[in-house]
Amino acid sequence: MDTLSLLPFILITALVASASPGPATLAIAATAMERGRGPGIKLALGVLTGSFAWSVAAAAGLSAVMLSHGWIVELVRYAGAAYLLYLAVKLGRAALRGSAATGRASGDRPYLKGLLLHLTNPKAIFFFGALYSVILTPGQSVGALALVVLAVGAQSAVVFVGYALLLSRPGPMAFYARSARVVNAVSSVIFAGFAARLLTARLA
Repeated sequence: MDTLSLLPFILITALVASASPGPATLAIAATAMERGRGPGIKLALGVLTGSFAWSVAAAAGLSAVMLSHGWIVELVRYAGAAYLLYLAVKLGRAALRGSAATGRASGDRPYLKGLLLHLTNPKAIFFFGALYSVILTPGQSVGALALVVLAVGAQSAVVFVGYALLLSRPGPMAFYARSARVVNAVSSVIFAGFAARLLTARLA
């Protein structure tokens, strides 16, 4: 089958993956509700950049190389788990203090946070690797691959930035202001759960 005929299937699969609850969407939601539209969008763009990087790597065949060298995937796995645990501790401390701060310090960089969240997610390697294995056939044109990468990237941008815009509205922000301690505590447990799941999951 040609790439254009497969594009709807690819986009639906990518939509389910990007819109499903996960560390990235949770971070976007928490940042948008606490800090507003600007930081929320910056974090979403960081996640989008990480997603785009893995997408390009898979389209170029680099994910297959990484998967053939298990130590690379394991390195990403442990880095990802460590970063998720760091975020869990940070949120847990904010919950104990009763503050609404998940990162308002001057050194905080929402874009970098989003980028690290996705670059240290080994499941992205497997997802994009599996996705592009459908169209990575001998003789596949660079133009066709570029079309898929751009289409998936544009759709992901709508999803991630859409979450930031939706949850930075007055209603969600007011809810966070009233329930910061509970939201931070729950988010801390969820991030810790993501880290534990990442450490115990069979990625191969």
